[in-house]
Amino acid sequence: MADKHTSDGRNGFSGSPLDCEVYIANDFTKQEPEDQNLWSRPLARKWIMMLFMGSCLLYCARMAMPICAVSMAASFHWSKIDSGLVLGGFFWGYCCTQILGGYASDKVGGERVLFMSAVSWALLTACTPLLAHLSSHTLALMTMARFLMGVMQGVFFPSLASICSQRVVEGERGFLMSAMASGSHLGTLLAGGMGSLMLDQYGWESMFYSIGFLAGLWALTLWLYLLRDTDFSPKQTKTSCDLRSRLSRTPWLSLFKKPPVWAMVIAHMCLCSSFYTLLSWLPTFFKESFPQATGWVYNVVPWLVAIPSALTGGYISDFFISQGYGVKLVRKIMQFFAMGVMSMFIMPLSGDVTYPTAVICVSAAIGLSTFSGGGVNVNVQDLAPSCAGALFGFMNMFGAFSGVVMVSVSGYLIEVTQSWANVFSLITLVNATGLGIYIIFGDARRVDLEDYSQVIVI
Repeated sequence: MADKHTSDGRNGFSGSPLDCEVYIANDFTKQEPEDQNLWSRPLARKWIMMLFMGSCLLYCARMAMPICAVSMAASFHWSKIDSGLVLGGFFWGYCCTQILGGYASDKVGGERVLFMSAVSWALLTACTPLLAHLSSHTLALMTMARFLMGVMQGVFFPSLASICSQRVVEGERGFLMSAMASGSHLGTLLAGGMGSLMLDQYGWESMFYSIGFLAGLWALTLWLYLLRDTDFSPKQTKTSCDLRSRLSRTPWLSLFKKPPVWAMVIAHMCLCSSFYTLLSWLPTFFKESFPQATGWVYNVVPWLVAIPSALTGGYISDFFISQGYGVKLVRKIMQFFAMGVMSMFIMPLSGDVTYPTAVICVSAAIGLSTFSGGGVNVNVQDLAPSCAGALFGFMNMFGAFSGVVMVSVSGYLIEVTQSWANVFSLITLVNATGLGIYIIFGDARRVDLEDYSQVIVI
């Protein structure tokens, strides 16, 4: 990571950086001689690797229950409605702590919030089999466990957004967020692979024990090598305190009056709802449309494509910014690929396609959707770095809720019309709507300052 914060097309200021800090509000920038909050390159490499592994284990823990649900339903005599109640508990809990986790991360440091969250969901994952056999009220206990898992994991990505805005320069944030996305895809793959082997050999309990142990080991490593004896709270200099005081007085309602903020939120909601729909219904689509197809191909290949695609998208966005392209332009280009080009590969699925063509289209669509790591997912740190965690939590909460709604609507369409074309058409329409709004109203200038014209010299 670079040692100094640079921005696209933003004016400098002549003066001694040792004497004062200069805020140029009309360009939404702050220039300092050295930003002590930023990671050095060696430290950044360590953190990126640790956060990559953390997001991988996060998704392993998240996917443990869906993978074990069939075996658990047979053991505890759950109906489909019972299984749906248990699995749905996660999303309701996930929505609850998005804003709170981001706000806490902005105040005390995202590293600490992320660590405490990891310890909590690692312990809960390891204890899930014990809770299941604790009493005869297994359904209620497992529903509550999934709800708490959502509560604990809901702070992860908002805290990551806060960390990124505080520790990483603007031109290198895209790769970090994309690396975390690729880690989540790897976690989905590992959970599926581990589940297939461990369920048959050792029973469903082993899945929770092993993931809980690995997550706990990761949290311990994070503490010993990166957090212990290190102050990671935002450093409060006199001038930074003054700026924070100004920002804290800015009403949230005024922030939500900014069109770029809502353009970002709506685009994120549309992409999340489309992605969750694909994640939930693609296995059923392939099973019904191509009953003779090998299951592991369409369950594995798209996620194998998504991992390098996410890393490539993050690298491309940061490369364009480093070459002098405007941040706003880069964000919109990346989002165009994540939603626009992605939809071009979804549309053929509405007609008659062969099995290889369907796999290629789905893999390309999911791979391209990861380009949002250099688009909307990191745009929150451009618009409001002072409260990036809380704002990301806000839009991620709406993204999760809209995803649950669209998955349910898609199921209704499939049941009523007996046609998959309507689902894929709905995904295309939602993506086009969100992308159009973002292209028109999206921006990358700071909007969390009260006065955009005044030059403040402290």
